[in-house]
Amino acid sequence: MKQYINKFLISGAVAFVAVACTGNFEEINTNKYIPYDLSADGYLLNSALNNMFGRVIPSDVNMTQFVECLMGGTVGGYMADGNNNFKANTIAGGYAPYGWTRLFLEGNNNSIIPVTYTNLAAILNDGIRNNTYGPSGMAMVTKAAGMHRATDCTAPVPYSQIGSDGEILTPYDSQEEVYNAMFADLEIARNYLNQAIAANEYINPTFDQIYGGDFKKWIVLANSLQLRLAIHISYVNPALAKEKAEAAVDPVNGGAMESVDQTAKCKHFTSGGNPIFNATVGYGNDSRPAADIICYMNGYNDPRRSVFFTESKWKSANDEWLVNNDGVSAQYCGIRRSRNEYDRDGSEKSMSAIPNIMNSPVLWLNAAEVAFNRAEGVAVFGWNMGGTAESFYNRGIELSFADCGMSNLAYDYINDDSSVPARYYDPSGLNPWNGSLPSVTIKWDDAADTETKQEKIIVQKWIANCYLGNEAWVDIRRTGYPKLIPIQYFNSAVVSAEVGPQRMPYPQEEYTNNSANVQAAVANYLNGPDNMATKVWWACKPGL
Repeated sequence: MKQYINKFLISGAVAFVAVACTGNFEEINTNKYIPYDLSADGYLLNSALNNMFGRVIPSDVNMTQFVECLMGGTVGGYMADGNNNFKANTIAGGYAPYGWTRLFLEGNNNSIIPVTYTNLAAILNDGIRNNTYGPSGMAMVTKAAGMHRATDCTAPVPYSQIGSDGEILTPYDSQEEVYNAMFADLEIARNYLNQAIAANEYINPTFDQIYGGDFKKWIVLANSLQLRLAIHISYVNPALAKEKAEAAVDPVNGGAMESVDQTAKCKHFTSGGNPIFNATVGYGNDSRPAADIICYMNGYNDPRRSVFFTESKWKSANDEWLVNNDGVSAQYCGIRRSRNEYDRDGSEKSMSAIPNIMNSPVLWLNAAEVAFNRAEGVAVFGWNMGGTAESFYNRGIELSFADCGMSNLAYDYINDDSSVPARYYDPSGLNPWNGSLPSVTIKWDDAADTETKQEKIIVQKWIANCYLGNEAWVDIRRTGYPKLIPIQYFNSAVVSAEVGPQRMPYPQEEYTNNSANVQAAVANYLNGPDNMATKVWWACKPGL
């Protein structure tokens, strides 16, 4: 890792915690590299927070295109590459171009980990100087929100030792160590936020692009993130997962999300609007909605399609939607991921697109996901989540419909016990698929086996999280669900087309600039070669 990241970080957030019992905390804990004018109402604090916010779901349109569209969007089953220049370089097809592997660790000052740590250190040091806690708590939650995405994509990453020795070269942590550290960071964050609430601290609401300065909601987000991380490690460390999940939903600790107004969405953009819209429609539809998500939602006759996709242009001379022999309408029509034939400037112009979300905030974590995670915790792992699996499952659907402004339509959807995903319909005939997706229905069945329950939960969570591709990719690797349409064009000698990519490899710069540490990480922590076929630490469901 580069020197600009190492020199900024104080020796962990513990330095801030120590101020309560250290009389001369200013002398001991101040990092001399950080300017002294980062005041609570100043420009620099606002800038540091926004820089961190903009590295969870990247605010930069080019970074978003790689991380959210070409990577997460495709492997998560939400998007398909629209530009034929990507055909030989598609991540869903098992190939990671060199430039696309650099976004977390290396490349330039915009890379996700350097920006996160540099600005985190600035915020923590500002709190030390001003004896304030709120912004530091927000920053620690944001760190976990962004860094879990980094480790979930690559596995071992530098985390605890960034800047600890003041040297340029940075050792890696194992993924298990990263998860343990993130749980600890979330606990520190809650302590900061609770102290801020007790002291009646104030932060300019315009500095908080998530909750407008509501520290209580930040505690709820911290707990909701902890539940997400617990679900991630549910197979690899069941005891710790249970402990962290049950603590996350405990009202004594502030509780997890239960209502739409607690959903975490970021309003900070650096590219003139929602970066996902700009990276798809704004780039001439370099990415479009995938056939996978649309087939599921077509079969369920899901009214949320009108929120997630535009209608296609596949109509007859009588201005009626084309219909195939299976009765599938082309009203909403996606394109296959990593397909044989690309036609961005021809027939694909008639396919569904990303709707106009230019002025919409980007999703970090929603209340519906929390409900589905609680449902899985009860139904699959036997955790005490404070209710039944069925109640949380139904509540997840209700919350998603409410978020889309369709609360009145949730009841009929929840009670649909016959609809199943539709067969794929490609009106252009360029990339057909004659197979069928699983016949998973919507209505909860408490008598079903555990595997069926898990599939139902993950499918509905996937729909509710539409376009949060990296989280969908976690579930696909962790549980095997949702089942997606097979990749048509595959460009990998090491990745199985049936299993799909498991991680992103490290960038070449790490082997040049940080060679000893990255090689040690691969040898000691990765459990396989540094390629896209090696599974991450938590991907260990029996039989998968």
